[in-house]
Amino acid sequence: MNGMLNEQTSIYLQIAQMMENDILRGIYAEEEQVPSTNELARQFRINPATAAKGVNLLVDEGVLYKKRGIGMFVSAGAVAAIREKRKAAFYEQYVKSLVSEAANLQITQTELLEMIRRAAGAQ
Repeated sequence: MNGMLNEQTSIYLQIAQMMENDILRGIYAEEEQVPSTNELARQFRINPATAAKGVNLLVDEGVLYKKRGIGMFVSAGAVAAIREKRKAAFYEQYVKSLVSEAANLQITQTELLEMIRRAAGAQ
């Protein structure tokens, strides 16, 4: 698992997000084992309880599951679940505010869609 921790967000949330990113990128496939909390703690030089909190968050969301005595594994359907969660967050965080600001600026839906198409074409 690659990534750098920062001070802007709780460490356990960053651990969970990094694991989600690795799942989305295919680094950890569905039904594949992920690093243990002790491995994560060593890698990021954090308390194992903090690493466990991030892993348990993903267990609570159904992204990971535990095989007793073996470790944590990526759940079937995890990729789709992560994408859906992130799409919903994207809508709440970005799309709603974009549309609100467009209305404030009296940008029509047609103009807004054209701006989005233009920006997407630049990618």
